[in-house]
Amino acid sequence: MNFIGSFRSVLRFRKFEWNATTRRLVSAASVSDLRNIAQRRLPAGIFDYIDGGAEDEITLARNSADFSLISFRPRVLADVTSLDPSTELFGKKMTMPLILAPTGFTRIADPEGELSVARAAQRAGIPYTLSTMATRSIEEVSSVTSSPARNWFQVYVWRDRDLVESLLGRAKTAGYEAIVITVDTPVLGRRERDIRRGFLLPPKVGLDTLFEGARHPRWTLDLLRSEPIAFSNLRGTDVGDGSSPVALSEQVNSQFDQALSWHDIAWFRKIWNGPIVLKGIQRVEDAKIAVDSGVDAIALSNHGGRQLDGAPSPVSLISSVIDATHNAIPVLCDGGIRRGSDIAKAIALGATSCMIGRAYLYGLASGGERGVDHALALLREGLLKTMALTGSRSINDLTKDLVEIPSSWSSHQS
Repeated sequence: MNFIGSFRSVLRFRKFEWNATTRRLVSAASVSDLRNIAQRRLPAGIFDYIDGGAEDEITLARNSADFSLISFRPRVLADVTSLDPSTELFGKKMTMPLILAPTGFTRIADPEGELSVARAAQRAGIPYTLSTMATRSIEEVSSVTSSPARNWFQVYVWRDRDLVESLLGRAKTAGYEAIVITVDTPVLGRRERDIRRGFLLPPKVGLDTLFEGARHPRWTLDLLRSEPIAFSNLRGTDVGDGSSPVALSEQVNSQFDQALSWHDIAWFRKIWNGPIVLKGIQRVEDAKIAVDSGVDAIALSNHGGRQLDGAPSPVSLISSVIDATHNAIPVLCDGGIRRGSDIAKAIALGATSCMIGRAYLYGLASGGERGVDHALALLREGLLKTMALTGSRSINDLTKDLVEIPSSWSSHQS
């Protein structure tokens, strides 16, 4: 075949891929639909790593299910011809109260990984949080988002504090707006889906994965023709960059600092002069200590149900935390968001914004960058419809009198 013929073949194949992706995404009416598509497109072990939680996955299920326990008390005749879902956080506008949470090893869902997610977030006008364990580096993500990008950097606290300080220095140089310190991972939760499959990161295509690879040729081809997957932010360090297969539990349990305490927050404040978010708060007493420690926001989070099975859902904590802290700092709700109505419920309870992880990963696995766009569009559309149907013309109109919550949630109050 001559060059012209080869070029035309490539164009035809890319057109076929584009049309196939379009058909998939058009058929996805919800984040749940995107999850179903992702499950079909990904090898089982990869899907389970993204989708799974700790132990019996009680907390994983509860995170989403608890939103269904909240009922609306809608207003009518409120003139909702003009709706404004925008809000502010750290003095800057967001087009809607949503932040993309950090997720590690994002390139296992799609070769572009974090680059696609960061670009989609910027188009949507919302912040994106890059994980320490990302498969694209601090600098790579910064290079694909135009200034002023709202990039945040998530920090796992390594025993090697010089490494942590180096990472924060790189984030500062690259113009990252805020850091998110994850505080719920002194050890890795027991993720039994991964254990059953003997799942290692990065995934490798070999004899043991041949069957799954044959069943998912598109994913396998993408993996084989892409650059090797590794923890891009950790290349050249002594802690291991994941370029060789490793059980994530071994990496976390051997390298993360189990001695991390409230006294360490002052150390972070000395080396980072921007906003600091604590992610992983799961009780009212800790929320109050966080306010006293001088952080700029807290994220109520149980790590998406991937750490302690039996932990409370973030949404069930919002009202008690807001009351106990007197709304002193922004409270973010991270976990279980699947619909725009979920965002509206969290905001009505007092949250400043929500965070999502799996929801955009389902989109990424379903259709690459366009899939992330689609996931964010679904959530925005759902939020706008909920605002209209509850008589809320702006985010400020989403107030506590619009919702009813289970009486048992008041037990979270200290």
